Amino acid sequence: MVVIDRPDRANAIDLETAEALAATFDELERDDDTWAVVLTGAGERVFSAGMDLGAVRDGHAQAINGVPGGFAGLVRRDFPKPIVAAVNGAAMGGGFEIVLACDLVVAAEHTRFGLPEVTRGLMAASGGAVRLPQRLPWPLAMELLLLGDPVDAERALATGLVNRVVPGPDVVAAAVELAERLAANGPLAVQASKRVARATLADGEAAGWELNAELASAVTGSEDAAEAGRAASEKREPAWSGR
Repeated sequence: MVVIDRPDRANAIDLETAEALAATFDELERDDDTWAVVLTGAGERVFSAGMDLGAVRDGHAQAINGVPGGFAGLVRRDFPKPIVAAVNGAAMGGGFEIVLACDLVVAAEHTRFGLPEVTRGLMAASGGAVRLPQRLPWPLAMELLLLGDPVDAERALATGLVNRVVPGPDVVAAAVELAERLAANGPLAVQASKRVARATLADGEAAGWELNAELASAVTGSEDAAEAGRAASEKREPAWSGR
């Protein structure tokens, strides 16, 4: 589990936190024993308020956005493994953009999501303007981007921005349960499926089919696929190796 741990600063991202997150995601990406990641914020009130305004005032904004993977070490990272966001409270500005970089989202009932940048003469430049039109119908995406009004957890669920809404005390446990279900599946198959989906979204259906053919052949011929066949015949759960 990865925790944005600055509750006294609404889990806002300063340079030190950005560098720590980037290093953590670098390590998790290389770790063959990590098959899924849960990302949350410390405390019960705020997931993340985005970039620390004090750090912006001190001239660190460019450096914070320039860490490996982009803002929070994640928003521009092509992370191969599934990430489940456990949104324990308000996710505003860059905090919402961190959520949008995750694959599955569990939100506490009291959570609010918003991109208020335009109300401050700024733009949601860490993925909000890129990802929202991919996730939502155009009018809803524009409502969030151009008006800057927040939405609550129930509306986020209704519009497909989140997978689950649960009571606040249950949010991390619910996200961990999803991550455990992800990790119970074949890791090569999960990662290949994510790659094809992202490639199709970014580059179009033809590119998706091309990558699909390449990865499907590798997954079908993997040790894990053979293990799945053995496990089925022996009526047991597969013991995945990630190979």
